[in-house]
Amino acid sequence: MPAWARKSTVVLLIAVLALAVFGTTTQTWLSVSLDPAQAGAGGDVLDVQGSKAATAVTALALVALAGGLAASIAGRIARWVITVIIVLAAAGIVAAAATVLADPLAAAQGSIAAATGVSGGQAQVEATAFPFLAVACGILLALAGLLVVPAGRHWKARTKYDVAGRGTAAATAGPVDEIDSWDRLSRGDDPT
Repeated sequence: MPAWARKSTVVLLIAVLALAVFGTTTQTWLSVSLDPAQAGAGGDVLDVQGSKAATAVTALALVALAGGLAASIAGRIARWVITVIIVLAAAGIVAAAATVLADPLAAAQGSIAAATGVSGGQAQVEATAFPFLAVACGILLALAGLLVVPAGRHWKARTKYDVAGRGTAAATAGPVDEIDSWDRLSRGDDPT
């Protein structure tokens, strides 16, 4: 199996990228210089976290993380569904972060109103590097999500009934015995 197709590699890559996106939302995305004429502003600088500037990014990062973890136990058809979910979550991340970059003042309005008590105020807003990083991680997350399908072809299908080296002989005592007994009952044999 090629190194890129290992289940642990693909799942870890998706998890790291989803957590990186989630991590960007805990950082300052927008630096707002408030207008001193606004009530309570006093010419202060307001830092707006990504979770407040683009609330959807946090949720979508968690969806992608859950999808990556689910891919590790999913069957062949479910991996296709999970791939679509991860790619759509990544597209949502990119779109939400790009919206913040396109109009940072609109993204900061809620935080400005909370700080000043005035809705629709004017301010000078500058984006930090974190929304750009969220866009980059979102694009990489989509690519990693697309990797699940071709890599999944190399993964062994596992179920809770798979037991290495079980064969036809009686298994050792424990959970394997229970599984073997249930299998024999399913075939109509009485294991007692």
